[in-house]
Amino acid sequence: MGDIQFHNHIEPKAVRYTIRDFEAQFPEDSTCLDWLWKYLYPDGAECLVCKRVTKHHRVASRPSYSCDQCGHHVHPTAGTIFHKSTTHLRLWFYAIYLMSSTRCGISAKHLERELGVTYKTAWRMFKQIRTMLNDETPFDGDKPVEIDEMFHGGVRKGGHGRKLTGDRDKVPVLGIVERKGRAVCRTISAARSRDVLPLIKKYVMPISTVFTDESKIYDGVGHLQGTCHTHKRINHSEAVYVMGDIHTNSVEGLWSLVKNNIRGAHHSVSAKYLQMYLDEICFRYNRRRDAQPMFMAFMQQISKAEVKAVAVDQAVVA
Repeated sequence: MGDIQFHNHIEPKAVRYTIRDFEAQFPEDSTCLDWLWKYLYPDGAECLVCKRVTKHHRVASRPSYSCDQCGHHVHPTAGTIFHKSTTHLRLWFYAIYLMSSTRCGISAKHLERELGVTYKTAWRMFKQIRTMLNDETPFDGDKPVEIDEMFHGGVRKGGHGRKLTGDRDKVPVLGIVERKGRAVCRTISAARSRDVLPLIKKYVMPISTVFTDESKIYDGVGHLQGTCHTHKRINHSEAVYVMGDIHTNSVEGLWSLVKNNIRGAHHSVSAKYLQMYLDEICFRYNRRRDAQPMFMAFMQQISKAEVKAVAVDQAVVA
């Protein structure tokens, strides 16, 4: 992986990576391709013809590297989110930089104006980048965990201009947050015990103390098979929000980030793609205290495994 050259001072919690740093490190497509090659093949690339790791050299006429022994070409972008894209690689890198450098992300319309591409291309680029941000790692278990649900969607309108406040047709989302730690959000089919308990069992370690509100959907948290959760509850229906260390303020803070992100940058998100936006928000939230720049955290998610995500959109090539 290429080293980052910094021009500015260092903040207390994270190294700053500015637009000047980006332009210095990635001035053109060739430097982006070289970075990708070194990142994906830090120990050298194995030639499929020679059946061993061989020395490769850059091919001037195409974005590939050729084996010095047999001439077989290796394409660093193959199988990644850049697969078969006709958009310049530097524009892809710049899109990742823009997406990572703001706290609440940016919209595809903003990217369209910044890159000078079509909206269709900008939207697909963001969609492909978000496929890298799904974090399935379970929690450590040494921190208390707060769990809550929310409903995503606008207010339903009834006849004669009346507004209905029910949650039908909205998308339920389960949030699981470690205090001073990580978070995960998952869309669920309904706010029911049979939908939320398997997710709690998947992400929360048995030794964790779990905090929820009084909702009945969490009644089985302390009795999940194979776990021994300590379950504490706060009664919001009686206007009690904090009682000693019993509260759900951390997960409520996450909901504030989610709603402000969607309302401010995107205005609205369909149920079909909501999970991808939640993944982006949680990815940024989970790395808010990391020492490395958020841009590099995004870049380090690039992998050859993204070929399955590319196949979904092979009919629409940016």
